[in-house]
Amino acid sequence: MADLNNSNNKNTNNKPILRHWQVISLALMLYDYLAVVVSYSLALMLRFDFVFSRIPKRYLDFHLRVIFFYALFVLAVFYFCKLYHSVWRFASYTELGACINANLIVFVPFFILTFFVYRMPVFYTFIGGILLFFSTVGIRFSYRYILLLRSQSKEEKHRSRVLLIGAGSAGQMIVRDVINGGSDSQDRICAIIDDNPNKWNRYIDNIKIIGGRESIFSAVQEYKIDKIFFAIPSATAEQRRDILSICNETGCEIKQLPGIYQLILDQVRVSSLKDVDIEDLLGREPIKINMLEVFAFLNGKTVLVTGGGGSIGSEICRQVAAHNPKQLIILDIYENNAYEIQLELREKYPELNLVTLIGSVRDSRRLDQVFSTYRPDIVYHAAAHKHVPLMEDSPCESIKNNAIGTYKTAYAAMRYNVKRFVLISTDKAVNPTNIMGASKRLCEMVIQSFASKIASEETDTIPRLYAHSDVLSSSETPISVDRYELGEDAPSLIPSTTQFVAVRFGNVLGSNGSVVPIFKKQIAKGGPVTVTHPDIIRYFMTVPEAVSLVLQAGTYAKGGEIFVLDMGSPVKIDTLARNLIRLSGLKPDVDIKIAYTGLRPGEKLYEEKLMDEEGLEKTANERIHIGKPIPFNVDDFFTQLYALIDVANNNREDEIRKVVSSMVPTYHYTGEDK
Repeated sequence: MADLNNSNNKNTNNKPILRHWQVISLALMLYDYLAVVVSYSLALMLRFDFVFSRIPKRYLDFHLRVIFFYALFVLAVFYFCKLYHSVWRFASYTELGACINANLIVFVPFFILTFFVYRMPVFYTFIGGILLFFSTVGIRFSYRYILLLRSQSKEEKHRSRVLLIGAGSAGQMIVRDVINGGSDSQDRICAIIDDNPNKWNRYIDNIKIIGGRESIFSAVQEYKIDKIFFAIPSATAEQRRDILSICNETGCEIKQLPGIYQLILDQVRVSSLKDVDIEDLLGREPIKINMLEVFAFLNGKTVLVTGGGGSIGSEICRQVAAHNPKQLIILDIYENNAYEIQLELREKYPELNLVTLIGSVRDSRRLDQVFSTYRPDIVYHAAAHKHVPLMEDSPCESIKNNAIGTYKTAYAAMRYNVKRFVLISTDKAVNPTNIMGASKRLCEMVIQSFASKIASEETDTIPRLYAHSDVLSSSETPISVDRYELGEDAPSLIPSTTQFVAVRFGNVLGSNGSVVPIFKKQIAKGGPVTVTHPDIIRYFMTVPEAVSLVLQAGTYAKGGEIFVLDMGSPVKIDTLARNLIRLSGLKPDVDIKIAYTGLRPGEKLYEEKLMDEEGLEKTANERIHIGKPIPFNVDDFFTQLYALIDVANNNREDEIRKVVSSMVPTYHYTGEDK
């Protein structure tokens, strides 16, 4: 206890006699004293043109006798007016009013003294008072002004320096919004870029338009740019890609206006700018779909989506749900994905008649149950194994799920007279070099076979794949396989009018298995980003575009077509990886390394949209074409299914590729047999 008291005493003894504000007040009092003396001395000198010898002795004597006592009087008045107690860093109109009152109080008696008691020049009295007012007020408010300048200087250092792309109406609105604090004063536009030479070296709100897109790099360096705002909503996809690609090379943060509608609706704000996505760098105009046709096609229909929980299937469900179907049925083997899309659709479309089912397209009896119970009008078949490397290691599973699963689903659709059956295919089905691509080509051949038999009214000759029966394999080992028999052993079928079509497109950005999510995870971990080959190229499209194409294809179907999307120019995967790294604010090969791992088994440098033998026919949508089917003997194809199913169901991986090759002449396996 004694130690504590000693400690307190020690702290008390060390306590400073004057606080910091009191020291400031004393310094301010000394300043005010000198200000009084200097102000009136300067006024007297001014009255006589700074010629000391011309000052009359009586004026000088009065000034020297009175001014020092008057200065003390000024300090006393200022003290009682609390001019030494204010916190001047927060000085405002209240403190200014106090200064004016204090100066008037000290001026009135001095004016009476110098004008009525002892005649001094009026110039001396008034000019001295004015100089005293500005010197005393100036010192107090200059403190706040200096602090404000320091604060602005610090804020300026933290403000982002922006380069604006676009000197049109949208660009001007962005400039005004930034100036008016629309970006919370966190941005400052330093320069503007526009490709119109007529605008160069001119100004928008005192911000110079310095040149075209070729000046972007030099502007970023000269103005030390942190952000780039792209404000040309009317730019084409190619123009947007070219300019954004240049901007992406700078390493700056990039934001852009989503669309022209914001300009029309006068909604151009800094807050409306969005980040640049990898889709913006693909340089292809969005696919335009006649949604009125789609709405008329889906309105009041019962729609079944197989693989409805996957990336493509779930987007099909979203878009179908938005077009007023009679009923939407989601069928998926993976319960978690099915549950997620179910929750999403129920929340967004509470009035939707939604059914979510778990089941496999391999299971004939489950498919028969679903089709007989719900009688769908339209089927979108998105269920598939699509990971190329995984399917190379499990080729029989690829055939079971993709080819045989498609066959069973198509048969159920035909049996229950579904109006349209739309298969989701892939450009990997063209001249396939991997088992996944070959299995999808088999799916297309299944669709074409069913369409051919329906057109010739020979549906009774289509083999029926019954539900599971125990038979002996060729190795005489009991195993559960599907029994295949010709149509004469199947129940009689009513004439079917089902229209079977396939939709073929390239890689889908953001879908399960797409390189983009993989690259993003690798970037988040600090790299390296793995690319199989520096020259590998792929066609890309977005998930909504792919699904819109699928829906549009359903409206065009007549039976047996393979619809192909004009996806524009292919993209190098290496370029895609580097752009993603830059969009993450990092530098390729500096912050994030790129590692080339070599082509995987079954992988080729480029994908094709059509086989050499296929031609193109136009549709009402200029971006959608129809590939002319390659002719093949349908009956022979059905006969070959016997061997394919037997090998696949008995998991004879050493034979599966040979059987597939005999059925798909364009399949050329590039790996080694396992």
